Amino acid sequence: MNPEPLTGLIEALTFDLQGETFALEAGLVREVLDLLPETDVPGAPPFVGAVINFRGRIIPLVDLRLAFDMRAATPTIDSRIVVIEYDLDGQPTLIGLRADKVHEVTSIDRAVTEAAPRVGMRWRSDFIRLLARRNGDLIVIPDLDQIFAARGQSTGAVTPINALQS
Repeated sequence: MNPEPLTGLIEALTFDLQGETFALEAGLVREVLDLLPETDVPGAPPFVGAVINFRGRIIPLVDLRLAFDMRAATPTIDSRIVVIEYDLDGQPTLIGLRADKVHEVTSIDRAVTEAAPRVGMRWRSDFIRLLARRNGDLIVIPDLDQIFAARGQSTGAVTPINALQS
């Protein structure tokens, strides 16, 4: 894997998960939605245990809190669904991500980013692509490839995310 470049800007959508600030590259984001009715998927792991109807398409709803060993939370008035388009197995795939609150699209200077330390983290460091500091706060940029590979696996050979695609 190539190391991240140390210069330039990352355009990112920032959002909260249990009081922690996370960011996704803005180019992945297709839409930010108010909560929609969810359909539970029997037998699916909690990480991707529901689907939503997004413009006539059934898409999986992923809870990143569970990837980071946070507790699932009851939605609030600020809760949103961030719909991303992500390449899974060479196929552009729409995925909904739960967010406790969505903030803004902002520029993160790569000069203030660093890799997650291998020790001392409460989360799996391989699930974190970069950490950034802004105004004294820490922003976590998750490694979706690693998260989907590890948390999306079922006991079979097909990931629930792939199994839920229409």
